[in-house]
Amino acid sequence: MPTNVLVATTGRETGSATSRRLRAQDNIPAVVYGHGMSPVSVTVVRRDLRIAVSGANGFNTVLSLKVGNDTLVALIKEVQRHPVKRTVSHLDFLVVNPDEQITVHVPLHLYGEAKAVLQAGGLVDPAVDHIDLVTTPNQMPSEVRLDITDLQPGQVIHLSELTLPAGCTAIGDPDMPVVIAMLGSLGAPARS
Repeated sequence: MPTNVLVATTGRETGSATSRRLRAQDNIPAVVYGHGMSPVSVTVVRRDLRIAVSGANGFNTVLSLKVGNDTLVALIKEVQRHPVKRTVSHLDFLVVNPDEQITVHVPLHLYGEAKAVLQAGGLVDPAVDHIDLVTTPNQMPSEVRLDITDLQPGQVIHLSELTLPAGCTAIGDPDMPVVIAMLGSLGAPARS
């Protein structure tokens, strides 16, 4: 059972006016669904959500969601944000089985310094910033890390070349570029 606990209050009325009133009280309207259950309209306290997703996995955190008398294992499936303020305005929680495979959107994190590319006046261009993975909630990584220290000018790293955490499989075209080591202007090294 996940250690991040979030309490969701049931019995909320639906509708735009009610949702605006909830947000003004620092609450977030949400819906819980999945595993054959009927969708349930709930409310979560904004501060409690912030605490629950403050770990390394962020919005990919597996939660113990308390809904009424039930405690469910859930993930945040969709986050809607205010178009200007960027605050969370609505959430969709997906009830999951901790041992069942799901598809998740995980950030790609580049680390190290591509010295050969920099010396050639080039730059490292991450072609994507997230990778879609199939994994179980128990094995879901907070990020996929890629060491670019040995990257060479003109080199392209494809999706199939990533070393993924145990229990994870990448979704997508294996030939999709993930990182591109671009050459400087006209391929000439930068002058100092």
